[in-house]
Amino acid sequence: MRRNGRGGTEYGELLTAGAGHMLKIAPYLVVAILTGPVLAGIFGALVPSFGFFPALGHDTFGLDAWRALLAWPGIAGSVFLSLASGLVTVAVALVLALLFLAVFFETRAFTWLRQAIAPLLAVPHAAAAFALAFLIAPSGFLARLLSPWATGWQRPPDLLIVQDEWGLSLMAGLIMKEVPFLLLMALAPLAQIHAGQRMRLARSLGYGRISAWFKSVVPALYPLLRLPLYAVIAYSSANIDVALILGPVAPPPLAVQVLRWSNDPELDFRMIAAAGAILQFAVTALAIAIWALMEFCVARMARGWLVTGRRRSGDAGLALLGRVTFPALILASALGIAALGINAFARVWRFPDALPGRWTLAHWQSVGETAAGPIFATLWIALLTTALSLVLVIAVLENERRKGERSGRLLELLIYVPLLVPQIAFIFGLVLLAEIAGAPPGGGLVAAGHVIFVLPYVYLSLSEAYWRQDPAWTKIARTLGQSAAGAFWRVRLPMLLTPLLTAFAVGAAISVGQYLATRLLGAGRVETVTTEAIALAAGGDRRLIGAWALTQAILPVAGFALALAAPRVIWRNRRGMIGGDR
Repeated sequence: MRRNGRGGTEYGELLTAGAGHMLKIAPYLVVAILTGPVLAGIFGALVPSFGFFPALGHDTFGLDAWRALLAWPGIAGSVFLSLASGLVTVAVALVLALLFLAVFFETRAFTWLRQAIAPLLAVPHAAAAFALAFLIAPSGFLARLLSPWATGWQRPPDLLIVQDEWGLSLMAGLIMKEVPFLLLMALAPLAQIHAGQRMRLARSLGYGRISAWFKSVVPALYPLLRLPLYAVIAYSSANIDVALILGPVAPPPLAVQVLRWSNDPELDFRMIAAAGAILQFAVTALAIAIWALMEFCVARMARGWLVTGRRRSGDAGLALLGRVTFPALILASALGIAALGINAFARVWRFPDALPGRWTLAHWQSVGETAAGPIFATLWIALLTTALSLVLVIAVLENERRKGERSGRLLELLIYVPLLVPQIAFIFGLVLLAEIAGAPPGGGLVAAGHVIFVLPYVYLSLSEAYWRQDPAWTKIARTLGQSAAGAFWRVRLPMLLTPLLTAFAVGAAISVGQYLATRLLGAGRVETVTTEAIALAAGGDRRLIGAWALTQAILPVAGFALALAAPRVIWRNRRGMIGGDR
C-alpha cells in the first residue's frame, strides 16, 4: 500500500519491522523484570545469612546468624503463626469463593456479584484491615450497634479481639481480601471450561445446584486456580501490613519480626534478618507443599464421592450458607468503611453510643497539613509503574496475537513468581545489594520495586479480555486499507478501552497498597498514604487513623470509578464499544 510514494512505503515498512522486533523482545524483558530481582534478592539475603557481609565487617562464612535466629524467644510461635495464616486463609477463602459461585452462577445476582468484586478489590489491604479492626474491636462499631440492647454492655468488654494471640483477626482480615481475588481469578476460566454447559448437563441429570457445581465444574476449574491459590498462600503466610494492624504482637508473624530486625539500629541484626528472610521463604514453601499434599489427598478421597450418584446431599444447608456469607462479607466491608468514616469525623464518641455526640473536621485538617507530599508520591509512583506495566503487558499480548498462540504455561508460571515468593524474602536482599552497589534509596528505587508486583496483576487482569477479542476486527480493518499497526491503534485498542482502564485501575490499586517495598526500598524516605496510615497504627489515635485509612481507600476506589465511567462518557454515542473486548 502506497501513500507517500516508495519512500513512504519503505519508511512504514521499517517502522513495522522495528515494532515487530520490539514486540518479540517484550516477553524476555517482562521475564527479566519479574524473575531477575527475585533471584537477585534471594541471593542477596542468602549470603549474609551465612555470615558473609563485608560491608559490616563480616568476611567469613558461618552459622552465627542462624543460631541467633533459632534461639530467638518466640521464633517457633512466629513460624507456626505464619504457616497457619497461609493455610487457613487459603482454605477458607477457597471454600467461600467456590460456594458463592455455586449459589449465584448464572443467576440474576451473578451480575451484581461481578460488579461487587471491583470495589472490594480496590480497597487496599491496610485500609481493609483498619476497617475490620474498627468494626470488631471491643469498642468498635459492631459492639456499639448491638449495645446495650443486645449485649447489655455499658462499657467496652475486656476482650482481646484485635491482635489476638491466635491470629484469628489477622486471618479474618486476609480472608476478606482474598475471597474477592479468588473470585476474580475464577471468573475468567468459567467460559474456558464451559461451566454453563456443565451445570445444565448435571442439572438435567437431577443434581442439585451445589452438587452439580462441585461435581461437574470444580474438577475442571481447580487446576486453573492452582497458581492463584499458591499466591494467596505466599501472601498470607508472609504478610506484613495487615499483620501490623491485626496480628499478634508477641510473638508476631515471622515476616513482621524480620522487618523489626532489619530496622534495628544495631546493624548486626541485619544478619539475623537475612536468615529470617530465608526462613520465611522456607516456611512459605512448606505451606505450599502442605497444600499440594492436601490437594492430592482430597482428590483421592473425592473420587468415590464423585461417582456415588448422590444428587442433593447437603445442598440445602450449603446453599443457605452461600446466600448468607457473601452478603455478610459485603455488609462487614461496608460497615468497616463506615466505621473509618465516622471515626474520621468524630469529636466525642462515648460508648455505647451508635454515633458520635459531636462531629469535627479537625482530623482532616491535620491530614491536610501533611498529606500533600504522601498523596503526590503515591500518585506519581502508581501512575508511572502502572503505565509502564500496561505498555509491557500490551506488548507481550500483542506479540502472542501476531504469532497466533499464547506463550504457554511457562510464561504464566513466571508471571506468578513475584506473587509466589514472599516479599520479605527477596526485597530485604535487594536492599542489601542496593547498599553494596551504592544505589541511593528513594522514589526511583521504590517505583522500580512496585513494577515487580504491579505487572503480574495487570497481565492477569488484561490477558483474557485481550485474547477474547474477535480477530475478525483486524481482518476487516486490513481489507479497508489499514496496516497491522493501523488496525491495532485505530480499531483494536479503542475497542479494548474498558479492559485497559480496568487493568490500569487494578495495577494502580496494587501500587497504592504496597507497604513493604515502599518502606524498605525507600529506606523510610519515601512517604505514601499507605506508609503513613500504617505508621499511625501503633499510635492508637482512631480519629487520625480513620482519616488516613479512608484517604488510602479513596484513591484506588476513585481509580476504579474513573475506569468504569470513562468508557461510558467517551463511547456515549457508541454503546457497543463499552464492552469492547468482543
